[in-house]
Formats: sequence, structure tokens, C-alpha cells
Amino acid sequence: MKEVIKVSNLTKKFGNFTAVDHISFDVRQGEIFGFLGANGAGKTTAMQMLCGISKPTSGKGTVAGFDVLKQNEKIKKNIGYMSQKFSLYEDLKVWENIRLFGGIYGLSDKEIARKTNDLLHRLNFESERNTIVKSLPLGWKQKLAFSVAIFHTPQIVFLDEPTGGVDPAMRRQFWEMIYEAANEGITVFVTTHYMDEAEYCDRVSMMVDGRIDALDTPAELRRQFNAETMDEVFRKLARKAVRTDN
Repeated sequence: MKEVIKVSNLTKKFGNFTAVDHISFDVRQGEIFGFLGANGAGKTTAMQMLCGISKPTSGKGTVAGFDVLKQNEKIKKNIGYMSQKFSLYEDLKVWENIRLFGGIYGLSDKEIARKTNDLLHRLNFESERNTIVKSLPLGWKQKLAFSVAIFHTPQIVFLDEPTGGVDPAMRRQFWEMIYEAANEGITVFVTTHYMDEAEYCDRVSMMVDGRIDALDTPAELRRQFNAETMDEVFRKLARKAVRTDN
């Protein structure tokens, strides 16, 4: 499997504060990679660098084959991104959101029309085509937002706390969609506060105070830390944290 994310000593400083401190890792095509850490660990800042939103202070990295220092605009065009805080335009209809993002991702009108119908059918959303997004239940919004984020079949989709506030049944459905995307070869890079979701990842990285303190499969991390659950692993690592803000 080829590596679609490669990072070496990636660092981000804000004045004298080092938010991300020389992190190194790689992510393989089709992998579900969990990027975890307590609030203030630096994971959001790291994700912003990988998405081309923020430039590193130092270090090297490539995402989808593009340099994080020099080709951030190309990175943005070749990834998908979904945030818990903002992923859809609430005042637009379902089909209008799909069309808007399809256009942003550079798809033709013909492609957008065909893929919109396919997407609505797959989600059982045909009857919601003309529904204003803000009137949808949260779980439905999240399913739609994820589908829009991979509408252009990117190499990688970045998911920032995608299931926050969603009930357990809907979270399970959401993770089924993640598995489907990974099976189609899309790499999933996900942050989550739910440690049970860490168990669903192929590998998990744990950040503490800007550094990656552990990285392996969930089973191996449980073994290394003599823990029964990923939540226990997380707690053991989080006790080492000094800072509390990103």
C-alpha cells in the first residue's frame, strides 16, 4: 500500500509557543487513521497543516503527493474535509449543498447531476432533496456532510470530531460509511473524543503536549500500556500532559 501522508519532524510555533513539536508518521492508502489527543494536545493545529490551511514552521510533509510547505492549494483540491462545527450551508437545500461542493471540487455539471441522484438514493434522501439543511436531524446532517466531503472521490478525507453530539446508533451508521469509503480506497484521517471509536481505526496516534507519544494498532497499544480499553490507554497518556489549550 502506498503512503498518502508522509510527515517528518513537522513543527508549528506561535511565537515562543510550540503547538506541534517535531511529529513524524505516515498513513497508507485506504487506512483508517485515528489522530487522538486531549484538548490542547495540538491535533487540530497538526490537521490544519496537513489540510493546507496552515503552513508549518519547520519540518517536511506530503499529503496526496503534494508538499505541505509549497503546494497547500493543491492539497486542498485533492482532499475532502469535514468538521463538526462547519461542513454544510444550513440555509441551502440538500441538493444545493451537494451542487455547491461539487462545483468547488471541480466536477462538471453533468457529473454533479448524476452523482447527486446516486448520493440521494444511497442515503435514502430522495424525499429530502428540497429540504433546507438546518431542518434536518443532526445525524442526517453528519451523514450528508461526510458524503459531500467524499463526493469528488478524494485520496484522503479529514474528519475533525465528525460524530460529536450524535447518538450511539447514528454513530454506528456513520462508521459503516467510513468503512465503505476505506474499502473504496479513500484514506480516512479522523479525530475523535470517543475512545470506543479509536477501536474502529486501523492505527491510532496519541498526541500529548504537541508530540506523538504513541502510535500503533489499538490492540498493540492496549498491550503496550497494559490496558483493557483505548480509554484506559488515553487516560494513562493524558496524565502526562502539562498544557490545556491548543
